[in-house]
Amino acid sequence: MMERNCLPDMLAGDELIERLTVKPVYDENIRNQPMNVRLMALSSLYDLYIPSQMSVEIYNKIYLSIMRSVQKKTSKEATMQRYKNYQTRRGITSNGIMGGMDSYTIIGCSGIGKSSAIQHAIEAIEGETEIILNDPYMKVVPCLIVQCPFDSSVKNLLLEILRKIDEVLGSDFYPTAVRSKYTTDALIGIMSQACLNNIGLLVVDEIQNVVNSANGKNLVGVLTQLINNSGISICMVGTPESKPFFEQKMYLARRALGLYYDKLEMDDYFYRFCHEMFQFQYVKKSTQINQGIIEWLYNHSAGVLSIVVTLFHDAQEIAILNGKEEITIETLNDAYNSRMQFMEQYIQPVVKKASAKKQAQNRTVTVQTHNEVKEVSMKDLLKKRCEVEFRSVQELVDWTKEHGRDVVEILQDFCAVEVV
Repeated sequence: MMERNCLPDMLAGDELIERLTVKPVYDENIRNQPMNVRLMALSSLYDLYIPSQMSVEIYNKIYLSIMRSVQKKTSKEATMQRYKNYQTRRGITSNGIMGGMDSYTIIGCSGIGKSSAIQHAIEAIEGETEIILNDPYMKVVPCLIVQCPFDSSVKNLLLEILRKIDEVLGSDFYPTAVRSKYTTDALIGIMSQACLNNIGLLVVDEIQNVVNSANGKNLVGVLTQLINNSGISICMVGTPESKPFFEQKMYLARRALGLYYDKLEMDDYFYRFCHEMFQFQYVKKSTQINQGIIEWLYNHSAGVLSIVVTLFHDAQEIAILNGKEEITIETLNDAYNSRMQFMEQYIQPVVKKASAKKQAQNRTVTVQTHNEVKEVSMKDLLKKRCEVEFRSVQELVDWTKEHGRDVVEILQDFCAVEVV
């Protein structure tokens, strides 16, 4: 690892967006390669990362919390706290004096991209860098990420943090703790000292595991004690399931102040993401993205980007394997119907919302004919277009495929259609 005596400069604007963006290595000639080569290359699609406003907010939050933590490590209070932590290790009860409101949450639905945003923010901040502080000499890792144990075991979390510290710094905290069979209180003292000297920000992912565990409040209490005993910042990351847990008591709610993200709207960012994603095609026939495809992707993903990428990946995989070699609504439907059975109950409500387009067809618009200006329903406009442009149902079917529209949905506006 590289060493430096301070954090790198904080990024902003286009420089930050460029630093956070990740695109797979891609050459259009890959579409002419054999099937096995293209299938292996297709997996690189999961490396795609297009930063959003959420990405920028998370970067700023993480950078500033690391900065505050590092600044505390050379303070007079930190020197006093090191002695208190030493007493705790010897079994002498001692209160933390570092304190501060340095815990927060990042809450968002599964698959929305919060963990990716955190990981890319950390990479932009630290890369392969350790911070070296003097007086006293300390080697500080800007950020450490651990998973909350499924049973919210306090001891398992403490040991996992020590193991991660060893992994990064080459220390021996974990084997020493296991060999010595330390009590939980002794582990808190050891870890507090290790975090005070060596860690800037501790990220605890999957914090929703505390919700249904009897150990949940104890675990959050230990994290609070760790803040007081080490002065580090702690970021708790989880799904909305964790909200009721933190809202039940004020002292828990204070520790949960932070960032909250819901499912994406079909906004400019979603359009931009889809356009960027469609640059990476591994089927033989190139497809231009259109409004119909974007709407289909949104309605069949519930606005969750990880599902969007999976659908795009699986549609290409299926098209390569069955020889169709093209991304169409048909191949996307194949991917959704064959690969998303377990997700359907979560996505279905959004799919049903697609019928809102039918309601939109009942809205009226003002049109000007040769002799008058009048109000006409969107449904009548579409019907007139069908009568003028399409001489057969097959022509209508071909048009809907090209523009990513649902032919059954359109036909149901003009006649009875039974889906079998």
